[in-house]
Amino acid sequence: MSLLTMLVLALAGLCAGFALLWLLCRRLDNYGFVDVAWSYAFGTLAVFYAWFGPGWDLRRCTLAAMVLLWSLRLGTHLLQRVAGHHPVEDGRYVQLRRDWAGNFGPKMFGFFQLQAVSVVLLGVAFLLPVFNTTPRFDLLEIAGVCLWCAALAGETVADAQLAAFKRIAANQGQVCAVGLWRCSRHPNYFFEWLVWVAYFLFALGSPLGWLAAIGPASILYLLLRVTGIPLTEEQSIRSKGDAYRRYQATTSAFAPWFPKKLP
Repeated sequence: MSLLTMLVLALAGLCAGFALLWLLCRRLDNYGFVDVAWSYAFGTLAVFYAWFGPGWDLRRCTLAAMVLLWSLRLGTHLLQRVAGHHPVEDGRYVQLRRDWAGNFGPKMFGFFQLQAVSVVLLGVAFLLPVFNTTPRFDLLEIAGVCLWCAALAGETVADAQLAAFKRIAANQGQVCAVGLWRCSRHPNYFFEWLVWVAYFLFALGSPLGWLAAIGPASILYLLLRVTGIPLTEEQSIRSKGDAYRRYQATTSAFAPWFPKKLP
């Protein structure tokens, strides 16, 4: 199967899948489940590419395993959170209902289709290596695997620390500033970005691998400027007020760093 054919089939399948998901979310009246589907879609896409790609078997299997494990961990984490709060919807989508009032349904359908397109674009990092027939790993691929292991571990620890903090009744409405969250307001986002840097490094070991830079570049932009930190912090300020503003003043927004002391 050619590269172009795989791209077209992947895009068609994902667009159809997210259209069906839109119908389901509309029936459930909870659009937060799109985050879960977006996460799981990457694992499905990587397995599809690895299965039909003509490259070296061990490279295809290694990449598919990396993406699938990350996808399952993130998707399941989000599923537990979204399903656990259902029918209460994530605050970001509540805000979109207000912003898109009067034309919400069609705009949300377009939003779901954009999720399908984004998976294919970001998935370039998974597509290029499966066409690499060189029967050995490049140093950049090895570096990518090592960084992926560290990033996945960091993301898992950050999520576990936040979940443990929220389980304590006395912490309800309080700001989590323990563990990794003491050094970064969004350590989960930071390590999520490092996962994409790892996929980029792995792809650099294959011809045209530089095209995979779209992954970490896009994810960084989204996290810093669009749907990541900005919306999350707006919601945190609404719910925690001055306590979160003090947290903002002392703690790095993204990359972990030593906390500041207020004068």
